[in-house]
Amino acid sequence: MINKTRYISDYVYEATNENGDSIQIDMREKDEKKGLSPTELLLSAVAGCAVVDIVSMLRKKRKTIKDIIVETEGWRNEDPPKKFNKIHSKYILISPDTTEEELRKVARLTIDKYCSVASSLNVKVDFSVEVIDK
Repeated sequence: MINKTRYISDYVYEATNENGDSIQIDMREKDEKKGLSPTELLLSAVAGCAVVDIVSMLRKKRKTIKDIIVETEGWRNEDPPKKFNKIHSKYILISPDTTEEELRKVARLTIDKYCSVASSLNVKVDFSVEVIDK
């Protein structure tokens, strides 16, 4: 998996994947902002990863999904690196044939076992850096 992130301006960057799909990374002040910051993208990635797994598991159980919304909130350390120390997700499911207990079970399972983004936050990652000056 390859991602390229390019400078657009001092507060705006663009990340592009191998297929050419892109998203804007925006560090401007709230009133000027048109995109998500890196940490907001990370919270969105946790929610997105989890909801994809939840929908897949519920579909396998032949459950009807009319809508599902994930509200995710994160708390970060005060000092650098200001990493997340707590993330809470609220899953709101509209389904005529899924119980709250069934949703709770698959939501817990996805965060604890299947969501690669959430799992990545629980391990030490080996980072390497290469610098090319042109």
